[in-house]
Amino acid sequence: MPLLYDLSKLTVGSALRLGWRPRVEGLEHLPRQGGAILASNHLSVADEVFLACLTPRHVTFWAKAEYFTGSWLSRRIVAGMGAIRVERAGGRAALTALDAAVPVLRAGGLVAIYPEGTRSPDGRLYRGRVGMTRLARDAEVPIIPVGVLGTAEVLPVDARIPRRHPVTLRFGPAIPVADRITGPRDIRTITDEVMAAIQRLTNQEYVPRHAPPRQTGP
Repeated sequence: MPLLYDLSKLTVGSALRLGWRPRVEGLEHLPRQGGAILASNHLSVADEVFLACLTPRHVTFWAKAEYFTGSWLSRRIVAGMGAIRVERAGGRAALTALDAAVPVLRAGGLVAIYPEGTRSPDGRLYRGRVGMTRLARDAEVPIIPVGVLGTAEVLPVDARIPRRHPVTLRFGPAIPVADRITGPRDIRTITDEVMAAIQRLTNQEYVPRHAPPRQTGP
C-alpha cells in the first residue's frame, strides 16, 4: 500500500469512522488477495473517499491528467496515492487509462470503476458503459459490484463542507467475466448484469440509458 494512501486511511479514515460511523456490509465478498474490479454507483465526489477508507485493501482510482502535470503538491498526491492517469480528451487517449489498469489488476490489485461514467444527476442508476467489462476480460479478473448510499447527502454537488448523514457501503458477490465472453453481445450482457447487481445493493431506480454528461459551466 503506498505510504500516502496508508497515512490517509489512518487520518481521514479515522475521521470518517468517528464523524459518520458508516456501515460496511458484504466484506466477505472482497477477496483477500488477487485482482478485481470494484464497480460502484456514483452519487458524489465523496464516494471515492468512503470507498478508499472503508475497503481493507488498497484501491486504485483514476485521476485526470492535469493532476500529474500540475503543481508540485498535486503531482505528489496522485503519485503517492498510486492513481492511474486518465486523459479527458476521449478516443484513444481515454482508452489508455483502461490499458494502464490491466497490469495493476494482473499484479493482484483492486481498481475502482464507476460504470455510469459520471455522477448521477438525480440519484437514479444509469446504464453502465462496457469499458468496465472489456477491462475485466483483458485482465482476466472478476467484477465485484459495490453499492454506496448516503454520500449525495454528505457532499451534494457544489457543496464545500461535508454534512452529517448516514453512509452505507455494500459489496456484492463477485461476477466472473473472462470465460463467459465469446462476442460483443456477451460484453453488453455482463455489463447489464453488473448494473442489475448494483441496483439490488442500492435499491436505486434504474434508467436504461446512459447518464447525460455533467455540465461544467454556463
